[in-house]
Order: sequence, then C-alpha cells, then structure tokens
Amino acid sequence: MAGIVVIGAGQAGATVIEKLRTYGYDGPLTLIGDEPHPPYQRPPLSKAYLLGEMAKERLFLRPLSFYQDHNVTIHLGARAIGINRQAHEVHLADGAPVPYSRLVLAMGSCPRRLPNTVGGNLEGVYTVRDLADVDAMAPEFRPGARVLVIGGGYIGLEAAAVAATRGLKVTLIEVAERILNRVSCYDTAEYFRNLHLSHGVDLREGVGLERLSGEGGRVTAAHLTDGTHLDIDFAIAGVGVQPETWLAESAGLDIGNGIVVDAQGRTSDPDIFAAGDCTDFPFRDGRIRLESVPNAIDQAGVVAQVLTGQDVEYTAKPWFWSDQYDIKLQIAGLNTGFDNVATRPSQREGGLSVWYFKDAQLLAVDAMNDPKAYMQGKRWIEAGVSPKPAEVADVTLDLREMAAE
Repeated sequence: MAGIVVIGAGQAGATVIEKLRTYGYDGPLTLIGDEPHPPYQRPPLSKAYLLGEMAKERLFLRPLSFYQDHNVTIHLGARAIGINRQAHEVHLADGAPVPYSRLVLAMGSCPRRLPNTVGGNLEGVYTVRDLADVDAMAPEFRPGARVLVIGGGYIGLEAAAVAATRGLKVTLIEVAERILNRVSCYDTAEYFRNLHLSHGVDLREGVGLERLSGEGGRVTAAHLTDGTHLDIDFAIAGVGVQPETWLAESAGLDIGNGIVVDAQGRTSDPDIFAAGDCTDFPFRDGRIRLESVPNAIDQAGVVAQVLTGQDVEYTAKPWFWSDQYDIKLQIAGLNTGFDNVATRPSQREGGLSVWYFKDAQLLAVDAMNDPKAYMQGKRWIEAGVSPKPAEVADVTLDLREMAAE
C-alpha cells in the first residue's frame, strides 16, 4: 500500500512527518533526505555549532529512534532524482522506486555559489548551508587566520561575527552601497555596521569580488573591484540562496519564485504538496516566498492538517531572527514598501528598535536586544493596528500603553 512520502529532511519535512502522526494519520509514511543525518536545526550551524558551543547531537530535531517509534520509513543519504506523476513513484539515485499516494516536497533552498570563473572551485572557498559545509570549514577557524566574507546580508554577517569572535582577521565585502541593502533600512544597517567595526571586522561596502586566485588549487588571494589585493587563508560566500525547485520543475509542476502552491500547500498536481523555503504561496494580495524556520514549521503544519482531512489554509505571520556577537535581532513583519522609519532606543544595553511604516500603517519592526519592542510590534502587526510613528520614537511613552489604530 502506497502512503505519504516526504522529500526533504529539513525543518519543514520533519514537521510534516511529526504532525501527520499527531493528527492521526496511521498509514505508511516515508521520509527521504539526501544527507546522512536525521533532520536537524540549521540556524545554529553558523553560530553555536561553529563556535563549538553545541554538540552535533543537539542539532537533531528528533533522535533517530523517534522515526522508528512512529513507524516512519526513513531513507538517509538518498537523493531523489525524479517523480513519475502517472505511476505515483519517486525515483532515487540508488534503490527501487518509492510509491506514494500523496507526496510532499520540502526540499528547502540551496546557497548560491561563486562561479568557477572567479575561483569558486578553489579549495578553501565555502558556503554555509548544511552540516557538511560547517564541518568542512571548522578547521579553518584558527586565531589569526585571514578570512574574506563575501556578502553583507545576514548569512555573511553571522559568519563574520563567529570568525571575529574566534580571533580571526575578518574582511567583509558587500558590492551594494551598504550592508543589509535589500532587507533593512539605513538605521538597522548602521547599527550592525558599527557593531562589526567595534569587533575589528574590516568592513568594505560598495566593493565587490573580481576574482579569487590560488596556488596548488587552494585559494590564497582575493582581487577586489576597487583594485585591492588581499592575501587570505580562506573565503566564505554568503551571496544568497535560491529555492530547490529542480525536482518539481522536472516533474512538470508550476514554478514561480519557488514551487507554486495554493493556501493549503497544494501544487498544480492535486496529489503533490510542498512546504517551506521552496514554496511560492499566496500572501495578502499577491504571492511570496519566505526563508525562515517559523514559515517552514507553520506551513508544514497546515499541509499535515490538509493531508489528514482538515479544511484549513495557511496565513503567514512573518518573523525572523539573527544572532551576532551578544546581540539578538528579532524581526516581526515585512518592511516591503516602507516610506517612513521611527527609531526607539531601549533601556537595555545595546538595545534599539527600528519601526517601518507605509503612510500610517505599521509594517515591521527590527528589534536589537529589545524583546519587549519586538513582542509589542508583533502583536500590533498581527492585529492589523498601528501606533503613531512620533509616539513610537518618544522614549518617555510606554509602548504597552500607546493607543493603536
């Protein structure tokens, strides 16, 4: 008897598996993952795990025994290479086809890599995405080693923070005019620029990578677009990610900015669903793709409900976080389209919140070491109400007592 098959052993895939059993599905259940590990947390990889503060076993979302105890057939180190929609089968790179009654694609996203033409294939050039990536680069993190971080988004900044904390000599380059150019306003970028400068990071904005060069197949130098030559020991590329859609695309499913799904996670094939970073789903009056753990968990939970006969739809409530040095950034909402910003210092050391508005509507808040501002902003955004920007900026007023409209 064919049952439900989940491809992708990340946060979304693990959540679908767990929730299916929670909601009473007792049929055959199979999880396929291309890594040799059971599903694990990814956010700590570039932070606590790389710093040596978290053991590998603590990364695992559930021990392997959980899947055995819940009668889940789990294929680890197995690469799915094709979907036969007519026969309802998943084809693996090695092994017999896996039949399914319904299929869930939870393949996440993959990092953009530097092209070979600029030295991306040299030894000592890394990305930060999975356990294998981090395990491979961990020996490079020796005090005094010279590292070039390429990209001033959150991936690059987090890698730079770990390297600086470990005593490395860090240069970070961002080709745009400032770090966090696509995802934040000037005020948040300035906050993190000053934070990294205070920890000794050589931060260069408006400067790109021309090419990497090496000796004996290993990177030894970086040549920048401003004519600068840097001697380096290794490099980390944090230049963004892209959704894993190739399997869905090869099966003829609709693809947009990810695998196109409806509000219930259903693809253009009614027997195939998708959840997590790889999906392009309805949001407000348009569509969106979100790269976040909360989205993966919540959307996967809705898919599991639908697969067990519940008539529910996914309504995203975006929130994100980033840890750099001793600063915790928490973001509620999406700042897309903002035209006004209010900043509010916190009583906590190093605390600041940045509030994004479009006209008078609150869109999002960036809270640096200010959990109270984050929680209040999140409540307002999810309730669809907004405080006045001038009142938010007035530190003599208590956020909790402000009137919101």
